[in-house]
Amino acid sequence: MAKDLIGKQIVFGDRRGIITETEAYIGTDDPACHAARGKTPRNSIMFGQAGFAYVYFIYGMYYCLNFITEKEGFPAAVLIRGVIDPETGKHYDGPGKLCNYFGITKEHNGINICNSAEFYVDDSAATFKIDRTPRIGIKAGTEKLWRFKAVTKK
Repeated sequence: MAKDLIGKQIVFGDRRGIITETEAYIGTDDPACHAARGKTPRNSIMFGQAGFAYVYFIYGMYYCLNFITEKEGFPAAVLIRGVIDPETGKHYDGPGKLCNYFGITKEHNGINICNSAEFYVDDSAATFKIDRTPRIGIKAGTEKLWRFKAVTKK
């Protein structure tokens, strides 16, 4: 799912962003996944149905947006790391920057992006050549090639 999201558009109110970078976090055996230590109040949404937003706060200053991707009971999410504003071409390269751009906060945690008219993923967007690399900004699980980044338009 992380690779498939590249080029899709996030729609949040009156803002849009073409997804240019993602990272996958999959299951309790992925040491970098929030679910690695089991279910907690913070990560409980990861154990629910696919299609929901998982928003959390880090470093006392940034929100991060993830989409839950697997069946209920199996925790997995895709971190959205970067978007491009299709109107201006401005790139928001980093989870905190894109959440600031959209105005996404912890209040948006748990929104069903499959049936919301205000917050969803639009399938019509750009096609990119995609690089697959190790995830960044983590200390464990760095050997997994679960980061996907748009390189150039096809």
